[in-house]
This record gives sequence, structure tokens and C-alpha cells, in this order.
Amino acid sequence: MTTAQWSQLRLEEVGTLNPAMARCLKLAALAAQSTGPVLILGETGTGKTLLAQAIHNSSERAEGPFISFVASAMSDSLLESQLFGHERGAFTGAQKTLRGKFELADTGTLFLDEIADMSPLAQAKTLRAVEYGEFERLGSERSLHSSARIISATNRSLRAMISAGKFREDLFHRLNGLTLRIPALRDRAEDLPAIIASEIRVAAAECGKTITTIHPDAMDKLLAHPWPGNLRELHHTLRTTLLFTTGSNIGPDDVQFDEDLAAPSAITSKETVPAPAPDGLQRLNGDPTLASAVREHIRRVCAAVNGNQRKAAAQLGISRGMLIRHLRKAK
Repeated sequence: MTTAQWSQLRLEEVGTLNPAMARCLKLAALAAQSTGPVLILGETGTGKTLLAQAIHNSSERAEGPFISFVASAMSDSLLESQLFGHERGAFTGAQKTLRGKFELADTGTLFLDEIADMSPLAQAKTLRAVEYGEFERLGSERSLHSSARIISATNRSLRAMISAGKFREDLFHRLNGLTLRIPALRDRAEDLPAIIASEIRVAAAECGKTITTIHPDAMDKLLAHPWPGNLRELHHTLRTTLLFTTGSNIGPDDVQFDEDLAAPSAITSKETVPAPAPDGLQRLNGDPTLASAVREHIRRVCAAVNGNQRKAAAQLGISRGMLIRHLRKAK
């Protein structure tokens, strides 16, 4: 799905065959009918931002702005400036007035991602803005008001962080109006084929390729992968796959995962590199020698893939039927 497409995504456009995901979407539909806070839980890459956007697009606030803010790896002063804005001259380098995310999201939705990474000071300042809708820009004493609807997300257990004294319980209760939990992709086996097909269509359009089929072994390879990075990893993997795909069919060797790409011999080509000729073969001439070289090359390729005819045919760039005919002639 492209950025333009997901920015317009509505909940009714999200399909699933998975019971846990179906429950999540049912609760999300209820959330879209209200203006209360929503907390989305799920592993990294499961699509928490997508779900937040879909809730916004399906709500009465759809005409208002959807402002996304990632609250991690940021100093207190910078986070405060980003969330609440600052006046010109509020600090060194503040050359103009900046409106913060709370102000920009007024009448719309503010999505706070990775809230578990907020510092204690940032949590305290965010609590007031969430609870009362009031805040001040840095360098100003004038209170501003925002009616932004708050949707937050994290991949960590906030209750465990509260027990450890790392997250404010009062902020948790202000953010936790309705909790949605997105299941990991490895637990959504029913949805994988449809998700893969959709991602391939989008990826092919993006890179100007026409993909008509996917080899059964290639699909099996994708379905068997545990997807620790969830939808984000799937998105990246299928775009890498299309880089390796030279025709209209995605073959098993086109599917490359990160661990495969890290291996020295990972990158293969549809154009088979001829195997070294047997001793003395390169010194012979004539058609009989050419036929012999072809037979020897086919034997070597078949041996390299442990006799798997589909893989051998793909490596040789011929059909499986043609490979079988060559093997019969070689007997």
C-alpha cells in the first residue's frame, strides 16, 4: 500500500480471516464512533499507524487533520517544542514561531507513537495537555487549547513499566480509553496470501513491472517465514524480491530475506553462470563437444540443487518439461 493509499484507508477496507484481528477491527469501528482516547498495542511493524489512520478516516473527524508524532529518541526540550510549539526567540535557534502537534491536530486526531519512550518530564507535560486540552508554547505564558482526539501506541507493556516506576499511571489511564491489540503477522496465517498478493501488486506498480504469477515454491517460502518484523518486514522483503525478479513470474530464488542477503553467496541471477568445464573440455571443438558440454552443465546444475527439477529449470532458464527432455537424452 502506498503512502497516498493508506492515508485514505478506512476500516471497512481492511479485510481479515483471523479471529483476533477481526475483534481488533470490531473494536476499532466502535472507537471511530467516539472521540475518546485509544491505546493501540502490538509488536513493531504490525501496522499501528495504519490502524490509527483508519480510525481517524472512519470517524466524524475525518475532515480534520491527522497528525502523527513519534515520541522516542528525543530530548525533553525538543519533544516539548515539537508537541507544544515555541515562540520566536524562546531559545537559541528559534528564529520563528512554531506551532506544535497538539495545536496542529486541533479538531482532528493526534497520534502519539512509541509513548513508552517518553521521559518522566515529557509524560507530566503530556498529561496536562491530554487531560485538559491546555498547553503553552515554549517562551509563552498564554494558554492555548486543543480539542484533538488522542490515539497512542506502543510495543511495550505499559502496566509493567508502571510497576517499575517508569511510566505514570495517571497518564496511562488518560490514554487507555479503549485498548486495541494488533496480532503479530505470524499469528495471522489466514491473512498472509491476500496480504502478499496486495503488496506484490503495489510493489510491481511502483517499480514498473508486470507480475502475473508467483511460483508455488516461492509462495511456500513466504508463508513459512516467521516475519519477526511483521508488515514492515513483509513490505521490505517483497520490494527486494521484485528487484531479483526479471520476468513476470516470481520464482523461489527471487525471494530473499535479510539473513539471506547477508550471506556472501546470497545474490543469485536468473542468468546462470556456467559451471567450470571438466578437465580438457575447454580444449575440444565441434558439435559433439557442445552437446556434451550442455549435458554436463545440466548434470552439474541438477546436482547443485539436490535433484530438484523445478529449481534446476529455474537456474537454467528453461521450462521443467524441457529439462526432463534433456535429462532423458542424457541417459
